Amino acid sequence: MKKKDIRILLVDDEPDILEIVGYNLSGEGYQIFTAKNGVEGIAKAKKKMPHLILLDVMMPEMDGIEACEVLRKTAGLENAIIVFLTARGEDYSQLAGFDAGADDYITKPIKPKVLVSKVKSLLRRLKDDTAEPEDIVTVGQIVINREEYKIVNKGEEMALPRKEFELLSLLTSKPNKVFKREVILDKVWGNEVVVGGRTIDVHIRKLREKIGEEHFKTVKGVGYKFVL
Repeated sequence: MKKKDIRILLVDDEPDILEIVGYNLSGEGYQIFTAKNGVEGIAKAKKKMPHLILLDVMMPEMDGIEACEVLRKTAGLENAIIVFLTARGEDYSQLAGFDAGADDYITKPIKPKVLVSKVKSLLRRLKDDTAEPEDIVTVGQIVINREEYKIVNKGEEMALPRKEFELLSLLTSKPNKVFKREVILDKVWGNEVVVGGRTIDVHIRKLREKIGEEHFKTVKGVGYKFVL
């Protein structure tokens, strides 16, 4: 996908952030749209259908956590990359963000060049529309469509947030294999963001709620495995 076709939405109540971040990213050739709060951000997202959303946490009218939850339930935005851009670095804030469906987390302040590099790294996750479709994988009663980021579980179709989908895809790639926590972090999150082991736990809990408690086994001190 060419840069000129990539749409990025910036949602922040600080005009300086919108101006500086918007200027640097538009200079890279991306289409940039802005909003000053969660309510406006949701409306703009529904209209523009961005590929990447940089979302502040602390905002008036509707905070970023709540906005993220709404965006994840909005048709057409299930696979958008949602990243929190915030000055808050507390663990509970990060966990709340991932729990709401965020893909990543960037803490302000961040140098413009570093932010641009980070965004480029995040956008590598976007699939090339000209690429050959990937196989549809069936594991037990679960059908995983890797191209559309959708699954069918016991006949019910559902769309998972990006990180939950990637974690499920990893674990189901080798049923009964124990994936170490460090391997999961590397395969699903890579070196794009520093996250803790609790982040994995949050995503596993979400998958257990949606797919079934019995499929995800914890191997204490090691990691997780998927069982049929």
